[in-house]
Amino acid sequence: MMNLKDILYKVAIESVVGTTDVQVSKIEFDSRKILDKDIFVALKGTLVDGHDYIGKAEELGVSVVVCQDMPQEKRDSVTYVEVADANLALAMMANNFYGSPSTNLKLVGVTGTNGKTTIASLLYQLFKKAGYKAGLLSTVKIMVDEKEYKATHTTPDSLTINRYLGLMNEEGVEFCFMEVSSHGIDQKRTSGLTFKGGVFTNLSHDHLDYHNTFAEYRDVKKKFFDELPKSAFALVNTDDKNGEVMLQNTKAQKITYALKSYADYKAQILENQFTGLLLKINENEVWTKLIGSFNAYNLLAIYATGELLGLEKTENLRLISLLESVSGRFQYIVSKQEKITAIVDYAHTPDALKNVLETINNIRTGNEQLLTVVGCGGDRDKTKRPKMAHIASALSNKALFTSDNPRSEDPSIIISDMEKGVPAEYYNRTLSITDRKQAIKTACQLAETNDIILIAGKGHETYQEVNGERTDFDDLKIVKEVLEKLNK
Repeated sequence: MMNLKDILYKVAIESVVGTTDVQVSKIEFDSRKILDKDIFVALKGTLVDGHDYIGKAEELGVSVVVCQDMPQEKRDSVTYVEVADANLALAMMANNFYGSPSTNLKLVGVTGTNGKTTIASLLYQLFKKAGYKAGLLSTVKIMVDEKEYKATHTTPDSLTINRYLGLMNEEGVEFCFMEVSSHGIDQKRTSGLTFKGGVFTNLSHDHLDYHNTFAEYRDVKKKFFDELPKSAFALVNTDDKNGEVMLQNTKAQKITYALKSYADYKAQILENQFTGLLLKINENEVWTKLIGSFNAYNLLAIYATGELLGLEKTENLRLISLLESVSGRFQYIVSKQEKITAIVDYAHTPDALKNVLETINNIRTGNEQLLTVVGCGGDRDKTKRPKMAHIASALSNKALFTSDNPRSEDPSIIISDMEKGVPAEYYNRTLSITDRKQAIKTACQLAETNDIILIAGKGHETYQEVNGERTDFDDLKIVKEVLEKLNK
């Protein structure tokens, strides 16, 4: 139990009906989880308005309601707290309730369109290999030192973030690495947290179903850097023109990294093969198991972050050479007999798909065929569908358009949107197969000795969502099974 007054510390309150001198059990924003003596925070979401569930929360015995609009009917047993921004209030309350856990560790946020998961996950790996207790909040999983928890969002809600940071405090975790999405920033999920550093990867076409314009999407990312304290560092990729934008109003120490332009941390690709990358980072060579120019950027950001957090240079390079690729990020297998290479990658934006295909094309000899299986998610940004299809058809010998996670949309309509982006000269390179498993199977059947298959879009996901239902679906597992059967 905790006193409401303590939980409301630093919350911008408009008005109060009732007493704030009351003991409460916990904070909830989902009325279905309300128990006696809880606080219910009514959030205005894009699909659901929590204010519609205040009555239900009251019936379940809630002690406190925090809302942006005071309900007309009130109960004497309930305290009502009106706030200007319920999302921000929730973040501040969660921080107070869990004892400001981010102040007790070095928290680094990674934001940008592509590379967030790889950088955050590999930084966790790096510091674990360096002998530290570390934490991770990512799309793929949440790690509290050695203990793994399931992730549901790129950036969890503020209650979940603070709860896991609190668990990290209990386990003596010293460093935590966190993916920070534009949705998370916009919905104030990271407000109230104390960051030691922020990393900006790049900015390209994504989430314009949520953010109305690219400028709005960029400015939301920038807000994260605007709010970093003087004691933090802001590490940005200046090969992306938006890197300098991120630094414009930050109070944090400004640090840059790049492959092509002048920067504090520079890297050069010396070798790029399916077996790995040979990089020169600030005049020091390092061999890594990761592949592609996009990973050169990721590794440079990781090296710079490691040094900024106190890792010794030689040790930092040694540990980077030991890093293993992240689940669903350029994971590949090679079939035994036909030597067909199948690559699974999470690339679900035009820029990410282009990066992966260009990486494959830079490494391949040209004698083999490149077959790309790709889809686009339903109920998401429709404008990227024709762009992704154009890229797939232009940079592959054969592009197979299929379902990703159709969600509530008709998969054939999504594929039709994709097909509109294919130039006439590439029509004969494309196939449309609605069933994803069949599309993967067809790609394997079309592939000949030494050919390369890229399966893009879902990466680490082990499900497919159709009409609100999730069924088991693992790209890597399926392509392994298909290739094994074909090889028999």
